[in-house]
Amino acid sequence: MSNYIFKGGGFMANNFLKPGDKTPESGQYGLFGSRGGSKGVEITSVKNKPLPPTPEPGMQYKLLDKTKHKKK
Repeated sequence: MSNYIFKGGGFMANNFLKPGDKTPESGQYGLFGSRGGSKGVEITSVKNKPLPPTPEPGMQYKLLDKTKHKKK
């Protein structure tokens, strides 16, 4: 799978993460198949913690909903 997608006249990172990668931001991550289709599964991961193994080889994660923190 390519690390870039074409969008709006330019290339941008597709933001997919592999199992074991450090979580860049706390939040809900969706599980996607090797061709980029959603599997309908979400996991919660905490910033700087490794993402868990996937059920099948080639699957990846993508941030769907970043954790929102209340301001004190």
